[in-house]
Amino acid sequence: MAKTSVIRKSLRLLALVPLVGIVLVLLAMLLFRFVNPPASAFMLGYRMAHPGQELRHEWVPMSDISPWMPLAVVASEDQRFPQHWGVDFVAIRQALAEYQAGEGLRGASTITQQTAKNLFLWNGRSFVRKGLEAVLALGLNGLWSKERVLEVYLNIAEFGPGIYGVEAASQAYFGRPARSLSQSQAARLAAVLPNPRVLSASSPSPYVQERVAWIRGQMAQLSGLRYLQGL
Repeated sequence: MAKTSVIRKSLRLLALVPLVGIVLVLLAMLLFRFVNPPASAFMLGYRMAHPGQELRHEWVPMSDISPWMPLAVVASEDQRFPQHWGVDFVAIRQALAEYQAGEGLRGASTITQQTAKNLFLWNGRSFVRKGLEAVLALGLNGLWSKERVLEVYLNIAEFGPGIYGVEAASQAYFGRPARSLSQSQAARLAAVLPNPRVLSASSPSPYVQERVAWIRGQMAQLSGLRYLQGL
């Protein structure tokens, strides 16, 4: 009987672990709605993987970021950002339909999902991580404003090895603060986001240059700076 009681208590404690984790993440989401995150899971992972190497990161408010920068990442990564609920179910259905038609399976990750991943999770392609990413994105969309999601994303996104956030990237690649980024420079930074440890904003390859041209075209098609007004 005593052994059975110990086993039951242990199982109850184990069952509490995910619940405690959920509560802690929700509290962190609420906190980061008002307080700027000092780091992200990806930054901590970089420090652990590259001990002794410099990590460049400087937080800046949205008011100190060129308006071209949020437009560039939306044009590049998530054009339905103002409309969806953190997870773009329309894009997911389209991606699945294309896959069933014999095309490659493309990503349908939103900026909100990428923010959740960078802030709380790990890099990888497992279905478990993608599921957690989607749940967290729905939570962020419910607790934060769209502008806050963009502000956090632009401040924690990786733009190169050890370079996190638009301010550090702007200083590293263009020698200017993020508030002074031009339309072209913002597009160059957005162009490297799919693979920032391989693609370079300072020495753009022909592929990056093609992406920059495409992003600038999309920025114009989205009606320019007016597209994100009123978030």
